[in-house]
Amino acid sequence: MVRKKILILNGPNLNLLGTREPEIYGAQTFEQFLEILQDKFGDQLDISYFQSNEEGALINKLHEVGFSYDGILFNAGGYTHTSVALGDAVAAIKTPVIEIHISNVHAREDFRHHSYLSPKAKGIIVGFGLRGYELGLYSFI
Repeated sequence: MVRKKILILNGPNLNLLGTREPEIYGAQTFEQFLEILQDKFGDQLDISYFQSNEEGALINKLHEVGFSYDGILFNAGGYTHTSVALGDAVAAIKTPVIEIHISNVHAREDFRHHSYLSPKAKGIIVGFGLRGYELGLYSFI
């Protein structure tokens, strides 16, 4: 069986998971959670991970894998609400993108209710904590 290639792409401040506002984002680092995902899905999915606090690096990664991977789970963090360029990059690639948010952005500040990614994404998962990434992976199986 050929394993599907999936990229988990995290944007700004998500490198601080586990220490940043644990009441909103939890106490587990993403690297710890990634090990769980790879153990659970490793026989079906080849999961790669990339995180950057820089908008251009996220765009470059979308361009790099957006024509060869089978799926992308993308949590653009605060750039979700501000970056036309990231929305354009998602629209420009062929690989389906699922937008992920750990918290329920619709229950937070008004500015978080708008996304430049959502209109171009295959789907959106919000408010399930880190489990949202797991749900997204299931959609690619």
